[in-house]
Amino acid sequence: MPPSSWLQAPHRRFNPLTRAWVLVSPHRTQRPWQGEVAKAESVPPIHYDPTCYLCPGNTRAGGHQNPEYKDVFVFDNDYAALLPDIPPLTDAPHDDLFRAERELGICRVVCFHPDHDLTLARMQPREIERVVEAWSAQCQDLGQRPEINYVQIFENRGPMMGASNPHPHCQVWSTEHIPDEPLAEQAAQLAYLESHGNCLLCDTLAREIQATERIVCENQEFVALVPFWAVWPFETLVLSRRHCGAFTEMNAAQKADLADILKQVTTRYDNLFQTSFPYTMGFHQSPTDLKSHPEWHFHAHFYPPLLRSATIRKFMVGFEMLGMPQRDITPESAAERLRAVSHRHYTLEK
Repeated sequence: MPPSSWLQAPHRRFNPLTRAWVLVSPHRTQRPWQGEVAKAESVPPIHYDPTCYLCPGNTRAGGHQNPEYKDVFVFDNDYAALLPDIPPLTDAPHDDLFRAERELGICRVVCFHPDHDLTLARMQPREIERVVEAWSAQCQDLGQRPEINYVQIFENRGPMMGASNPHPHCQVWSTEHIPDEPLAEQAAQLAYLESHGNCLLCDTLAREIQATERIVCENQEFVALVPFWAVWPFETLVLSRRHCGAFTEMNAAQKADLADILKQVTTRYDNLFQTSFPYTMGFHQSPTDLKSHPEWHFHAHFYPPLLRSATIRKFMVGFEMLGMPQRDITPESAAERLRAVSHRHYTLEK
């Protein structure tokens, strides 16, 4: 088999960050599609929606009134998944088969901007910088609480990803225990550090910069790439060039460049199919458990569902649910397509 022909053959790729595998089936891109085709969204812009729970001055579903905010607005989630004052569950089962235990936490909502119609892709870099500053402040505030050991920031963008409100916002869930995904990444990063003496993601980034084929965009402090082990069709990984564990360790230059790389990535997403691209995005960073974590390297994951167009998405069903994740287009071709689109938002070209 010629050296590069493996890229065209069915194969599986290892994800060292989760220590799991993904099946890649490049030949399946030729199959006809007769499955679900969602309707493309075509909604006129609304800069203020009197019925929106998150717009300035409006009353939220929980009965609290929003201030007439002009910038980033943060509040405790009115319908929080976690509560800060749950007593120990002394009557819960706790054995090898059935086990339950308390989970304390604080959940907050971060509104990015007062304009109901904006997204990160269409915000100005300085506006996104203020969002980054808010994320950092939330990590600082929640992380210093003794009952909180992890702060998870995430954004669900678009109704396809289950977003309950189109207003530009994200959520911050802080938890008593480290959630499963970052816990798995922590174990992998620690094992790599102990066996290689280096940071897993520092070494990954060095290899990716050398290869170039999976890099989407970059700036002085961050690189966005389609990881070698990507599961979702246009999944991207945003990596800090410096070995940095968390928001709270970043300087002003890093925060500014994080805002810039987020705008670059989301703009390229929108331009790919000329639609407001849906995704789930979140940051993985070191725990706030007062322990040293030299293994941790700050990064962000973008998991977008779109596959062939603005109306055809990837489903994780069948073999993916019962066996292992599977993708058709290779990470290399996905990165090439994202690189090829303009860094200027398509709506500005009209």
